[in-house]
Amino acid sequence: MSQTSLKQKKKNEPGMRYSKESLDAEKRKDPDKTGARLSTQGSQEIPVPNTDSRGYIVRNQWSRTSRSPSTGAPSVDEPRSRNSAAKQAPTSTTTSRTSSTSPSQHEASPPPQTPEKLSVLQTQQTRPTTQLDSQPPTPPEPEPNSRRTSKMYGGNEPWNLRETRDTKEVQLRDYAHSCDSRDLIMPKSQYPRTPPTEWKSYVQRRMQYGTSVDVDQECLSEAQQRQRQQMEEDEVDEAYWTSVSMLYEKIPSCARPRPPKPKHAITIAVSSRALFNMVDDRRIYEEEGLEKYMEYQLTNENVILTPGPAFRFVKALQHVNSRLRDLYPDEQDLFDIVLMTNNHAQVGVRLINSVNHYGLLIDRFCLTGGKSPIGYLKAYLTNLYLSADSEKVQEAIKEGIASATMFAGAKDMAYCDTQLRVAFDGDAVLFSDESEHIAKEHGLDKFFQHETLFENKPLAQGPLKGFLEDLGKLQKKFYAKDERLLCPIRTYLVTARSAASSGARVLKTLRRWGLEIDEALFLAGAPKGPILVKIRPHIFFDDQMFHIESAQKFGTITAHVPYGIAQKRN
Repeated sequence: MSQTSLKQKKKNEPGMRYSKESLDAEKRKDPDKTGARLSTQGSQEIPVPNTDSRGYIVRNQWSRTSRSPSTGAPSVDEPRSRNSAAKQAPTSTTTSRTSSTSPSQHEASPPPQTPEKLSVLQTQQTRPTTQLDSQPPTPPEPEPNSRRTSKMYGGNEPWNLRETRDTKEVQLRDYAHSCDSRDLIMPKSQYPRTPPTEWKSYVQRRMQYGTSVDVDQECLSEAQQRQRQQMEEDEVDEAYWTSVSMLYEKIPSCARPRPPKPKHAITIAVSSRALFNMVDDRRIYEEEGLEKYMEYQLTNENVILTPGPAFRFVKALQHVNSRLRDLYPDEQDLFDIVLMTNNHAQVGVRLINSVNHYGLLIDRFCLTGGKSPIGYLKAYLTNLYLSADSEKVQEAIKEGIASATMFAGAKDMAYCDTQLRVAFDGDAVLFSDESEHIAKEHGLDKFFQHETLFENKPLAQGPLKGFLEDLGKLQKKFYAKDERLLCPIRTYLVTARSAASSGARVLKTLRRWGLEIDEALFLAGAPKGPILVKIRPHIFFDDQMFHIESAQKFGTITAHVPYGIAQKRN
């Protein structure tokens, strides 16, 4: 049989290709013909330009059966290449390499693959794909020195839509195959995924497995040791703050009431020696000097000071504030206590600790560091200044500020905790010292005649008249709520005047001022101590020291007002 008939027979057989011997024989017989050559060293094909019978170059085309997951997509000029391939001579090398059967026949009987191509195909099938639709498919890597690849990828024209669709189908099949292979290797039942709602922190997940494994510290590097130590410290800190938050959640809310605005408040300035008992501290300052005094205060800053003469008075003021807030939640006309002292700022820690220990609502402090605090009284809009230093009190009186020197009682006496009780002397305290001048210079008879003659003329105001007005203003707030009998403020007038001869002018003066006094006691020169024991006031104001000393013996807390002619005579 001739070579031509043999080639024709092999061409008509479906799915058949030339064997290696037939190809070699054809090469030896037709050495002048050019076409695609196969390398005997491996499965890689080296493209060589093919020419037809007329000498034109025939472009190397992909066969329709090459659309498999292991190969790329056909070129964009596929319809034109099919026509050119049909016009080629039947004896051309390209026609011999490409089967003439239909695509359905090739799918039924795929061409044999070499072992190298099979391994490449399996590798590509098991390779996972990512994000099919998020980016365009990657074109196959061009082969060197190939006119076909330079034709396909050299220009800027977009890919054919059919090529993109076919490539996506190939990638979808590869992705499905890779998912199946992963399921075979790692079943889903062994590694369940944690839903987002069950997310746990690192410390919680670590506690599930415990820390029973001990690691040799010498085997760890210095950086690993620092990282391990930092992790342990973070766990301790997180556990600490968790316990603290749980503790504060259990503590009931006890919001500290905010102090009233100074322009509406009734400001009571109290010195540290009037609020607390600092007799021993004062002795150290006078005998050993300022440095020893400072050292003593710093050493004992955690030692709580004992109550002083103005302590019970301040507690009673806070009770009035509490009652007012119950009736008027937005009330601003309240007592505002300011701690006014010439102590150094280093002593402030001990004062703060003592104030907080007794639950006193004192938020404003004035520590002048040895200088007189009188210059700050007007800046604080002070209505009443109480101090244990008589010189500072006299200085404040000259500045027109109501002031008094505090003295503790010689005996312990029980005080009412639900009612503020304030007792006032009349002349040179609530009123001016006009009547005192007449009594001291002309005697009691002239004094009685003067008071009867000017019975309807109001007396001039004294230094404590403004404080009595403040108390009366607060009393009227309780009266408006029908709380007259349960009012937490009660005022007393304790005077040595006689009611029959000079008492009428005093009562008419209070009426003219628009003030109400709850109780008026006219003693006609009798001692005031026994009466004050019955009243048990939180503070008693008087201008004469012999009345202060008399009340002090019975345990009454007194406040001396250094004002009037009696101070000059003393």
